[in-house]
Amino acid sequence: MLTRRTLAAALIAAIAMPSLAAAQATTPSAAISHAVLPRASARSSRPNERVTIREFKRRPDLRRMARSIDIQSINFAFGSAAIANSQYDKIETIADALRRILRRDPGARVLIEGHTDAVGSFQSNQALSEQRAASLKRTLVREFRVPGHALETVGYGEEFLLVQTQNENWQNRRVTLRRFDDFIR
Repeated sequence: MLTRRTLAAALIAAIAMPSLAAAQATTPSAAISHAVLPRASARSSRPNERVTIREFKRRPDLRRMARSIDIQSINFAFGSAAIANSQYDKIETIADALRRILRRDPGARVLIEGHTDAVGSFQSNQALSEQRAASLKRTLVREFRVPGHALETVGYGEEFLLVQTQNENWQNRRVTLRRFDDFIR
C-alpha cells in the first residue's frame, strides 16, 4: 500500500526521470521512491536556445525532452473539469511533491497540461482541457498553498491521446505535470 510520502517521492522521481515516468503512467509505485531529484530535464537548453513559455507550450519536441508524469489518479468525470473533494488526498500528495521540488530548487517551474478524450468537438475538448489544467492549479494554490508563480497551465484537448481511440476513455482524461524551467528564458 502506498503512503502519501511514498507517492510524493515517486512523483518527484517521475518528474526527474522521464524514462521512469512513462513506466509509471498511472499512480507511481514505491519502486522509484528513493530517487534523487536532479535538474529539470535530461537535456538542458543552452541559454541561447531557450524559448518563451508560450513557445515551449507550442513545441512538442521541447515538451518531450522535459521531465514529466501523467497523473491519471485524479479522476475527471466525462465532460467535467471539477475536482471532487474525494480527490483531495491525491492532490495533497502532488502538492507535497511540488513543494519539495520548490524547496530544493526555488526556480523550478512546472507546466500543468490538461487533456481530454476524443469524444466531442475539437473546440469543446480544447476548452475542457484548459479548464482541467486551471482547476488543478487553482486547487493546488488555494487549498494546498503551492506557490502560483511556479505553475503554468495549458490545455491540449484531444491532441495527445494516451490511448488512440475516438471513443470515451478515462486514461485520456488526465493532467500531465511537466518541469520546464531549463527550457525558458
